[in-house]
Amino acid sequence: MTYEEALDNVYGRLVFGIKPGLERIGALLERLGSPQKQLKFVHVAGTNGKGTCSTLTASALRECGLKVGLYTSPYVLEFRERFQINGEMIPKEELIQEVETLAPVADQFEKEGDQVTEFEYITALALHWFARRQCDIVVLEVGMGGRFDATNVIDVPEVAAIMSISLDHTAILGDTLTKIAYEKAGILKEGGRLVLYPQQAPEVREELEDICKERHVELLVPDLSQVKELDRSIDGTTFQAGDLKLRTPFLGEHQVKNALTALEVLRVLQKRGWPVTEEGIRRGFEGAFMPARMEVISQKPLCLLDGGHNPGCALALREALEQFVPQRKVAIMGMMSDKDSRETLRILGPLFSQVVAVAPEGLRALPAQQLAEVAREFCPKVIPAGSCREALALAVRAMGDDGALIVCGSFYLAGEIREMLLDKFGTR
Repeated sequence: MTYEEALDNVYGRLVFGIKPGLERIGALLERLGSPQKQLKFVHVAGTNGKGTCSTLTASALRECGLKVGLYTSPYVLEFRERFQINGEMIPKEELIQEVETLAPVADQFEKEGDQVTEFEYITALALHWFARRQCDIVVLEVGMGGRFDATNVIDVPEVAAIMSISLDHTAILGDTLTKIAYEKAGILKEGGRLVLYPQQAPEVREELEDICKERHVELLVPDLSQVKELDRSIDGTTFQAGDLKLRTPFLGEHQVKNALTALEVLRVLQKRGWPVTEEGIRRGFEGAFMPARMEVISQKPLCLLDGGHNPGCALALREALEQFVPQRKVAIMGMMSDKDSRETLRILGPLFSQVVAVAPEGLRALPAQQLAEVAREFCPKVIPAGSCREALALAVRAMGDDGALIVCGSFYLAGEIREMLLDKFGTR
């Protein structure tokens, strides 16, 4: 099997869509020897901030000398990003081996009249690989929701984290914050431990507190009064948490809260006997990297790439742009059709002198013309483009000598355009 054939085998499962429930993933893993039973976990759910918390936690644990698996979604540049050990993506040869092991088992399910979904398949692949490589601990990011997410097949984790909760995937998770909080809280298991992002809507906090009491889950909420921001710039944020001075390369006030949540997760692990040190936390936080999360591609001219795809992300981006980007801003925007493009544009559109609308690759992409129609309500000048390359040419022309380029709206767009941005702005 070649690498391309292995990817085709994975993507072929996509047609089975989303089918909530843990029976299939449980049965699939049982046939693989129940690899999840051989591993210890940090389990991270939430609407926004999951990726940051997971990345910071994994980076710090690695700097503390542990062998750390990291499972995230979605990927930005390459599928293999979703599976990492100590910051290294799964090698192509090992991905092929995992698919060769997993495919016959999944195919047998199909013969028996049931289909394994793509997310179940890659979650099983990740858990099997982490167990085979004998990871000390795995940071496991929930795909969507929590209660019926395939990652919830694990037993009680060392610690769970629930990040900022806002309205997203409402057709599946529910149309109120309380309903969504209930779904996210599905990862909370009897007798476990939860670190909760410190700024939640009152109804979210109340729902999660009630569930923690019911399931005898220890609830820890980072204390924002103990945090002092020391410096923030377009390159990152330095803050003091108690006696600990930390820096992260991530931009925006919300990233301090994300980092504080990761810090609390690490302190819980330390209390449970894991070899977590302050120096490891410092090095891990400073060295963490995630592409397309308010990533500064270039300083002169300023080019910022952000893959955030819901209104919560849009608010965070707006705050960063208002604070750090005083110059005239031109946007390239692309979104998926199942995202709230109107609300995202209501938040961001007025900041831009011009929006170039483009459809990212993929069946769910919102056509450029449709996105442009929505954008015209909120931005003075909007142009649809037929491709990312055309969008980039139009945007560069509109920027002139004094503008900044903001590329936003979708991780799919970010993955497609990032190489072009790096080539154009010469930061290699």
